[in-house]
Amino acid sequence: MYIATTEEDPQEGHPWKLNFDGASNAVGNGIGAVLVSPNGDHYPFTSKLDFDCTNNMAEYEACIMGIRTAVERKIKVLEVYGDSALVIYQLKGEWETRDPKLINYRRLILELIKEFDDIVFYYLPREENQMADALATLASMIKVNQLEDVKPIQMSIYEASAHCYNLDEEEEIDDHLWYHDILRYVKNREYPDQATENDKRALRRLAHDYVLDGEILYKRRKDQVLLRCVDAIEAKKILEEVHEGVCGTHANGFAMARQIMRFGYYWSTMEGDCINYAKRCHKCQIYGDKINVPPSPLHVMTSPWPFSMWGMDVIGTTSPKASNGHRFIFVVIDYFTK
Repeated sequence: MYIATTEEDPQEGHPWKLNFDGASNAVGNGIGAVLVSPNGDHYPFTSKLDFDCTNNMAEYEACIMGIRTAVERKIKVLEVYGDSALVIYQLKGEWETRDPKLINYRRLILELIKEFDDIVFYYLPREENQMADALATLASMIKVNQLEDVKPIQMSIYEASAHCYNLDEEEEIDDHLWYHDILRYVKNREYPDQATENDKRALRRLAHDYVLDGEILYKRRKDQVLLRCVDAIEAKKILEEVHEGVCGTHANGFAMARQIMRFGYYWSTMEGDCINYAKRCHKCQIYGDKINVPPSPLHVMTSPWPFSMWGMDVIGTTSPKASNGHRFIFVVIDYFTK
C-alpha cells in the first residue's frame, strides 16, 4: 500500500469524504481510495491485491482500506462514496448479503464503523468517481515485481502544451526588441554598429514617425494618432485577447489588425501576425464558412434564336465629353442571352 501522509489534524465536527473503487480484470486486481479533508485536500492511496477475487470483493477491499485509514487518522465524521450499488446498499442494510464471499467483508466493516461518531454511505455514479477508479485500475495493471520503487503519485496541471511553454521561455530570454535600433536612435541619436550610410539614411527615415515619451516608444500614424509599440510577448497576449478573449469575435486577420490599432497598439509585423493567428485558430477552422467548396459544373447555354430580338438605348448627353469628343453612349443588348 502507498499512502500520502500529512501532519494535519482532522477537524472536529466537519465531515471527511472517502471515495473508493476496486478493479478486477484479466491483468490483475487493484483497489484505490481517496480521502478528502473538509478543506478540500485530497489524499490518494492504492494497493495491489495479489490473490484471486471477484469485482465485488475488490470493492469491499477498497472500502475497508479507506475506512481503516480514516480510523488511523482518528477521523470521527465520515461520508463514504462508492460506485458499486451492491456494496453501498448492503452496508446501508437495504439489500441482503447472500454471497458467502461477501458476508465476512460486511461483518468486518460493521465492526470498523463503530469507531466513528457518524458515518454515512452514499452511492456515486462511476463518472463522478474518476480518481478512485483510476487508482484502482493503475494498481491492477502493475505487476508485483514492479512495486519496489513506486513513490506516491503527485499530479500537476498544465494549462498549455509543452512547446508553448518553451516558446514563452525563449521570448522571455530574448531582450532584443524589434524597435531596438529605432529606440536607440530616437533616444540618443546613435546608429547600430557597422551600419552603412544607406542603413543610417533608412533608420532616420523610419525614426521620423516615432515619438519617445519617457521610456515608451510610440508610432505616429498619418492622422497623428500615437500607437504604443509593444514587444513579442505583449503582442501575443493582445492577439489572444482581441481574437478569442472576453470580447473577441474571432475576426479575420485584417479586421484584427485594424481593431488593435484602434486600441492604440502597434508592432512591425502586426498585419501578418494577425492573419497567421486567425488561420491557426481551431474554432475558426471548425465553425467558419466553407469558402473552398468544389466548383459546380458549368452548363453551356445555347440560344435557339440568337439575336432574334435586340434592345437598343442611347445615353446622353454626357458632360464633360470624352477625350475623343464623343458625348453619347449607344447600348445594344440581346434579349435572350442578355
